Amino acid sequence: MSDNINQSASQQDHQKTVQSLTQPLTHNDIRNFVPSDNCLDGKTILVTGAGDGIGRVAALTYARYGATVLLLGRTSSKLEYVYDEIESLGGKQPAMLPMNLEGATYAEMQQLEGLINKEVGQLDGILHNAGMLGQLTPLEMYDVDTFAQVMKVNFTSTFMLTQALLPLLKDAENGSVIFTSSTVGTHPRAFWGAYALSKQAVEGMSDIFTQETQNTTNLRFNCVNPGGTRTNMRAHAYPGESPMSLKTPEDIMAGYVCLMSDASIGVRGQVVELQPKD
Repeated sequence: MSDNINQSASQQDHQKTVQSLTQPLTHNDIRNFVPSDNCLDGKTILVTGAGDGIGRVAALTYARYGATVLLLGRTSSKLEYVYDEIESLGGKQPAMLPMNLEGATYAEMQQLEGLINKEVGQLDGILHNAGMLGQLTPLEMYDVDTFAQVMKVNFTSTFMLTQALLPLLKDAENGSVIFTSSTVGTHPRAFWGAYALSKQAVEGMSDIFTQETQNTTNLRFNCVNPGGTRTNMRAHAYPGESPMSLKTPEDIMAGYVCLMSDASIGVRGQVVELQPKD
């Protein structure tokens, strides 16, 4: 009986994948995606900023649906905590990759590619979640050193890491790269300075990667805008806001899982708002 059930579930997953190839999912489909058990089984996914916030929850969620998760972040103690959480859930053994994206060199990222290739042998997806808020102030008053930090963490290092890991991603059967954007990236807003500009650049990068790879690889590049979510960064940006009025990272995970799963094959170059305004 269990074999028949498993076979039926597998057939349903295959039908969904075939359907997505002919009828790409809408943004509403992505936001309301209902993952099947083990929909990420067999995939290896790297998550940056995996130590807390959305990155931590995404890592746990990917592991829950069967993925092997590579935890990248600058604070080893936080990565160790997430590592232990994944193991306690019975997920596949993760890996910790401590790296400070602000100071990391391209050579170090190439070494990371070699390490992943040697120790894991594959890479099926990246969630670029690490980010830095910087200052909320007029551009004419923006500290130039802080500006450079924000651009390095949010944009330049994201480009460098993606480029360094492309050889592994191209070898994946259906590789997926998810960039994190923001409402102020799609619609720049006064006083958001380097953060808004870095997210604009990320959206442009996703678009260009899509154009350059869509006819020669199975890779797909997309952006997610998580919207107002209960995180430390949100609290710093809106100190007077009640966190209880916001959705938690767990509440918005459907879109993250969908874009990393084979259900989203055919979805390319999109900016998906996970909490669109009506």
